[in-house]
Amino acid sequence: MIIKKIAFAISLTGLLLLASSCGRKELPAMGNYTVRIFNDTPVCFDPNKYPGAYNAPGADSVYHLVNGRIILRKISLPDYKRNVDITLRVTVASNGDRWDKSGSCFVLPNASGINLLNIARGEKHFPEVDSTKLENMIGIVRGNDYLPTVELMRFMTPFGVGHFSSPDDSLTKHRKPVYIDHWADSVSWEQNITDLYPLLQGGAYVGIFIDSWTPEGYVASMTIEVHESAVAEDVLPRKHVEPLMNTVYYMGQAYPDIFARKDVSTEFEIPSNARNVRLKYIVTGHGGHSGGDEFVQKQNIVSVDGKPVLDFIPWRTDCASFRRFNPATGVWLKKRLASYITDKGYAEKEVEEPVGSSDFSRSNWCPGSDVMPEEVELVNIQPGKHTFTVSIPDAQPVENNKLNHWLVSAYLVWDE
Repeated sequence: MIIKKIAFAISLTGLLLLASSCGRKELPAMGNYTVRIFNDTPVCFDPNKYPGAYNAPGADSVYHLVNGRIILRKISLPDYKRNVDITLRVTVASNGDRWDKSGSCFVLPNASGINLLNIARGEKHFPEVDSTKLENMIGIVRGNDYLPTVELMRFMTPFGVGHFSSPDDSLTKHRKPVYIDHWADSVSWEQNITDLYPLLQGGAYVGIFIDSWTPEGYVASMTIEVHESAVAEDVLPRKHVEPLMNTVYYMGQAYPDIFARKDVSTEFEIPSNARNVRLKYIVTGHGGHSGGDEFVQKQNIVSVDGKPVLDFIPWRTDCASFRRFNPATGVWLKKRLASYITDKGYAEKEVEEPVGSSDFSRSNWCPGSDVMPEEVELVNIQPGKHTFTVSIPDAQPVENNKLNHWLVSAYLVWDE
């Protein structure tokens, strides 16, 4: 009788395991995937080589827009069923431009009928704006059939990395400080962009913008790597990305100094099935020389429905750590009292040390750095319409050659 009960228990366990196995959904494996989008592709301002706003792609399938300051290419990722993890890598080197420049790696939302490509072709135009609210700052918030361009990564080029990195370069051979052994040949950044996968599915146009005004400009490379989950039951979650704002002046926009005069707001709507709503906010301050918004700490207040959800001062103090990427930076000598070792112990004397412009702290960036998004969980947000507002109370306006401005981009991500 005991033997029969044991046999029955074993049989029942087997049936339960079989039923459990039949109930699980094993998803097909697509495998990891890597796409090299750009490979040392020039990004520059060269009206002779890239005349006008639009230049048709060549054999490399790369579009060169706005006289070469934007490179754009269409990509297509596999249609994954299992969960994925996505990494973006961008590498930049100077091709002769020695200055630090704003850079943006971006994707054109497929849900937007108007985008940078069809505007460059002359087929579409940025939506008209209410000049009383946005001061003719076109394309920075959503409009009729238009969604703002979404940043995959914000970065800043260093001073002349690559082109001026030779130890025999006449400009830079006497500028290398003792604490680095050589100038770098390029600068690379890596960020996880898994939250932005919905914008890359089904084919998408991705690009790089660099604010260069020289025909030499830069060369840029860009790679997206997709790592698929090894677990057959790890279902790819459904996510949605909602673009909110982008003041990067990709095409035809003025320097965005609007924050010096007013807050900037835009509306958005949360559906009833949205869960885990998160805000991503990318910001850098620029211009104005030594007393401008690039070098002076300024408060940023980000609000939803008038209630601050992010209140901080975007600021980087580690810029000296990027010195090896900045061979062409301006250098000054600074006196200080230094302690040093002698055969009789420590002594002190006044010394002069070189200080590079690239060493100075800045508004959330360094020459040669990328910029990580600030992330805020909007845990109590309810379905319905809402207002998103950015305020920079002490921002300064453009004045003659003092080009103060703030590059702000923001989007929402939620689970469906």
